[in-house]
Amino acid sequence: MLGILRNLVQEVNSARDLQEALEIIVSRVQNAMETEVCSVYLLDPSSNRYILMATEGLYREAVGKVSLGHSEGLIGLVGSREEPINLEDATSHPRYRYFPETGEERFRSFLGVPIIHHRRVLGVLVVQQRESSRCFDEGEEAFLVTVSAQLAGVIAHSEATGAISGLSLTGEEARDVSFSGVAGAPGVAIGQGVVVYPAADLDVVPEKQTEDIDQELQLFAGAVTAVREDIERVARRLASQLRPEEQALFEVYLRMLGDNALPAEVNNRIREGLWAQGALKQVVQQYVRHFEMMDDLYLRERAVDIRDLGRRLLSHLQEGDQQEQDYPDRTVLVSEELTPAMLGEVPREQLVGLVSVRGSGNSHVAILARAMGVPTVMGLVDIPVNQLDGKELIVDGFEGQIYATPSTDLRAFYQEICDEEDELVRGLEVLRDKPCETTDGHRVSLLVNTGLMTDVVRSLSHGAEGIGLYRTEVPFMIKDRFPSEQEQREYYREQLEAFAPNPVTMRTLDVGGDKALTYFPIQEENPFLGWRGIRVTLDHPEIFLVQVRAMLKASEGLNNLQIMLPMVSNISEVEESLHLIYRVYHEVREEGYDIHMPKVGVMVEVPAAVYQVRELADRVDFLSVGSNDLTQYLLAVDRNNPRVAQLYHSYHPAVLQALVRIAHDAHAVGKPVSICGELAGDPGGAVLLMAMGYDALSMNAASLPKVKSVLRSLSREWAAQLLEDVLLLDSPHVIKSCVDLSLRSAGFGRYLRPGRTSASVLLEQS
Repeated sequence: MLGILRNLVQEVNSARDLQEALEIIVSRVQNAMETEVCSVYLLDPSSNRYILMATEGLYREAVGKVSLGHSEGLIGLVGSREEPINLEDATSHPRYRYFPETGEERFRSFLGVPIIHHRRVLGVLVVQQRESSRCFDEGEEAFLVTVSAQLAGVIAHSEATGAISGLSLTGEEARDVSFSGVAGAPGVAIGQGVVVYPAADLDVVPEKQTEDIDQELQLFAGAVTAVREDIERVARRLASQLRPEEQALFEVYLRMLGDNALPAEVNNRIREGLWAQGALKQVVQQYVRHFEMMDDLYLRERAVDIRDLGRRLLSHLQEGDQQEQDYPDRTVLVSEELTPAMLGEVPREQLVGLVSVRGSGNSHVAILARAMGVPTVMGLVDIPVNQLDGKELIVDGFEGQIYATPSTDLRAFYQEICDEEDELVRGLEVLRDKPCETTDGHRVSLLVNTGLMTDVVRSLSHGAEGIGLYRTEVPFMIKDRFPSEQEQREYYREQLEAFAPNPVTMRTLDVGGDKALTYFPIQEENPFLGWRGIRVTLDHPEIFLVQVRAMLKASEGLNNLQIMLPMVSNISEVEESLHLIYRVYHEVREEGYDIHMPKVGVMVEVPAAVYQVRELADRVDFLSVGSNDLTQYLLAVDRNNPRVAQLYHSYHPAVLQALVRIAHDAHAVGKPVSICGELAGDPGGAVLLMAMGYDALSMNAASLPKVKSVLRSLSREWAAQLLEDVLLLDSPHVIKSCVDLSLRSAGFGRYLRPGRTSASVLLEQS
């Protein structure tokens, strides 16, 4: 059965569309289980009905025509119960529903299993048998459940691909095709999708039509010639070092590149209107599928050679297709995995939104997107990225939704939200130079998180009182080597000068986890619990010492530098870091620099630090909570894993209790405490944090005006009562709703995110 299942999954993965995938499933499952009928019913989201989409054994004319209500018949029962139903005589069951056009009255035995993906029922997979005496056994039931679980993701992906292409399950025009992800950066964007992808990766090449077939044929011919010459050159160079059987591999490659082999099939698809890279991808995947299904181990492993050859050809194609990318005026950048470098390719005035399949709302790219003020959605697990190129997209960065090919009504709905956001931002500009002080006189400092020099102008224009977190890894990430001391000094001086005399808190290099340096790779199975933050820099004091030296020299004459240590979990790490910082301070003074010893603080972002706040505070000048990482570690949720993203919640009772404890313990020993996580940039979160006693809130610049407006309009007494009320609640969703309701009642509804239900109601009405 394992062999059958492996071949089935490979075949279905290689299907061109949903219908072909379903026909493969019913044919192979019917044959494997030696049953008379195998059918697939899919739940159509628009009508909420199960539609017979493919069958082996029932009348083919019924495909696409027979449908059942959401709770109708045995199919509806399997879907609503979300578990298998195995019956010896289906016709005697009270929920049995007979459709004469299928011819299923001949079949008595029934086994149906739900097709479920990410808690959503996609459909039902059914097998039936004529003899009433046959009851499918436990092994057959387990096999069908396994098939369903294995193929649910493929079916979901194929469904989405068809919908984006403009067709629903019923063959009608599909509009407002939505995908749920994770909110990455707040805001709404309406624009045109532009898919970007890493070089020489066939899997992510988008499907695009070409208007110049001759040019694509010429490009591909050039790639074939170049690869053939590469292989011949390598073969000649290694001829004396290889045995004859090893040299034969090069002959295999050259034969595959023959005029009547792989190139001929690619050329045929180009002539059908597909661009060269997409044609190559389709042919290579078809070849790979055939080889992987072969029983002979040697032949099966030739699929690796095909993939390698495909990558070589694609690499040359991409070199020959290096014309300047033309970005539309309203570009929504889409990728399997966005990188900071990709963001930098698009002129800022043309970039309106970002969509990334991988990552989460707290991944590094999402943090950069928030700093840039670009609405972003991350973690769209099953979205067919290759189909989004050139499509009109709506990016809802408030609720983590994107919509492809939106209807006029939906576009108008989101355009109104865009207009309201712009108006709100303009209305808050008058608060820029006013202090953040509650109606009863309580003062809170509002700081910004930065990493790019472009953040500085936006931060100052929004009234930031300093930098609560300068991410020093950003200058490291945009280089192909470690920046020199002088280069770092220049970066740091820009930030310190821009905000002087206000404080600038610089976090020492924090790599590992979701922040990787290409020239300093850290390969770990569990990077968030591995070698990252202060652990890396203490193991490499040469990196730490150079960075601290650059910081201190950059602060000469300004003296507004504060240094913060990330990922601290032990007192010894603080003591060792302080020893190195004092050593550098004295060395720089001896070199003649007139500098003051900066304040040094610790980031509280792992649970161990929560319970050592007093001990840590005895050794440093200030504490700052990194609530993004602290939430991740307290809840044991990888914040970059979209499959568990719904479990990551800043309003979780355990998170709020920890934050209360940190503020209390820090103040008990007389040390100031700030917070620089995303919770601080949420108006409701800021109210709770102010009530807890945090001295400063650090956030992205775009959030600062809203937070200031809310905090200036209420009393600390009111906020303290709200905090007291929510600390009695045991659900993060209830807590969030309670905070939102209180803010709406107090007249701050315009600062809250528009609810997903609003768009849902609009779609239902249309």
